[in-house]
Amino acid sequence: MPQPDLILLHPPSIYDFRQRTILYGPISDLIPSSPIFEMYPIGFASIAEHLGGAGFKVRIVNLAVRMLRDRKFDAERLIQSLKSPLFGIDLHWLPHAQGAIEIARMVKRYHPSSRLVIGGLSASYYQKELMDYPEVDYVLRGDTTEEPLRQLLECILADREPQGVPNLTWRDERGKVQQNPLCYVPDDLDGFMIHYYDHMVQSAVRYRDLLNYLPFQRWLRYPITAVLTCRGCTQNCIYCGASSAALRGMFNRERPAFRPAEAVAHDVKRISRITKGPIFILGDIRQPGEEYAYRLLELLANERKKNQIILELFGPAPKSFLQRMGQACPGFCLEISPESHHPEVRKAIGKGYSNEALEETIEGALEAGCGRLDVFFMIGLPHQTPSSVMDTIDYCGFLLDRFGRDKRVSPFISPLAPFLDPGSLAFEDPQRYGYRLFYRSLEEHRRALLEPSWKYTLNYETEWMSREQIVHTTYEAMLRLNRLKAGHGSISREVAQAAERRVNSSLEMLRLIDEIVAAGEPGREQRLSQIKATVDRVNMSTSWRELELPIAPIPLRPLRTLWSLVKRP
Repeated sequence: MPQPDLILLHPPSIYDFRQRTILYGPISDLIPSSPIFEMYPIGFASIAEHLGGAGFKVRIVNLAVRMLRDRKFDAERLIQSLKSPLFGIDLHWLPHAQGAIEIARMVKRYHPSSRLVIGGLSASYYQKELMDYPEVDYVLRGDTTEEPLRQLLECILADREPQGVPNLTWRDERGKVQQNPLCYVPDDLDGFMIHYYDHMVQSAVRYRDLLNYLPFQRWLRYPITAVLTCRGCTQNCIYCGASSAALRGMFNRERPAFRPAEAVAHDVKRISRITKGPIFILGDIRQPGEEYAYRLLELLANERKKNQIILELFGPAPKSFLQRMGQACPGFCLEISPESHHPEVRKAIGKGYSNEALEETIEGALEAGCGRLDVFFMIGLPHQTPSSVMDTIDYCGFLLDRFGRDKRVSPFISPLAPFLDPGSLAFEDPQRYGYRLFYRSLEEHRRALLEPSWKYTLNYETEWMSREQIVHTTYEAMLRLNRLKAGHGSISREVAQAAERRVNSSLEMLRLIDEIVAAGEPGREQRLSQIKATVDRVNMSTSWRELELPIAPIPLRPLRTLWSLVKRP
């Protein structure tokens, strides 16, 4: 097995989650991964491809998946066995703060002469704090780090200091922290992500290692795959650390960098060679303009793959565009996130469209042959009260009454949790938007992740709802929406009963944890350990299965068979 020049490690959100008792709450209900957030960023694949094209060998190790799949898997032992001049760890979203730091410490314990780099949105935001940890040698800032990382690796292998590497924060030989200019912000992605899915399969073959390349724990059972359309965003949702304003302020990105429509369609073609699972095209394809969107739909129509295509809208769309979606991707799934039924709340978070426009879009999508339409609402927003959240559930009932008879429309609700994103408009100016923050620093968030329930991990409350109210209103809303969907036949009785049991168990665990916290030390950890088995069952029993589209699991083919499938033109 060849020794890699770079090993990319994806940590679990909390390193010792298998020992700790933590009620994570419904923080990952609407994404494929578990509360351990085992899905590594797509950027890993792009980095591996770009560095591979420059002659470097890159290996990906998904520690989070390995730890979830096998309780006996020893992450520390594996790290000790690895050898590379450079290790990389992602700290993209802040829920990985604890796991990323612990893995960094482990890498340096066993490989003191190797270098360690951390990158991602949260790493970029907390670059200065990260350099306070002696284990961290470098932080790569920005949302496009493939080329700076290539230059950094060249410097490491040549044993020279990286003064000229853009976007790099680093510690020189005297121990002084240096901050190179953040000047590498490409306007387009023409040279990136060309054959990155092919490269991932090739790497799995090279290292005889399929498990470390799985996107998330259940991928073999539900092989949904994502395709990136851009880096950056045109929207300014106030809670998002990847909004247009956040990226402009942190990464000097004045506008999104888009991938060519042909590259996106190429990804769909290549993925369809590996799996017949759903393919999620991330981001509203209208962001670069209508010409781009119609061109991409034309290319998708020419492919006519059997995979169900999932598309996303950031706002209402005209019926003519929805009809074109249906013609290009028969039976497509559509997702839209109004976040609240209330126009005042929606406007406050940066989404200024009416319910009438939303309903016209839903109607148009169904007429265009949409196979499933998911509508997402959120709890923890400005001007929301417990009462207005319940009004949103009533609005979900209205949507089900109007559109739900054929069971294609499915509303969901979840909390803004566990964190209001650093760099977001609301995090940077909380008072303006009605937020109160409990944690600001990286270390405060790292410690908060170890709290025994998500109520204590939440880094905010609002003028209109306390943390306690956000948590309990979330569970009440989930129960009411679950009963509404069951009453309309949108979900089966078995699914509804399982969801009800899960919420009631969560509330009971929340009550017990609150009692244990109130009692204080000594004996707190022992009392928490006594309810760990039940808490773990609640944590891993998510509502994601409601979002799953009906497909057959992917057969576990030999690695070389997978490679033979993708290497065809």
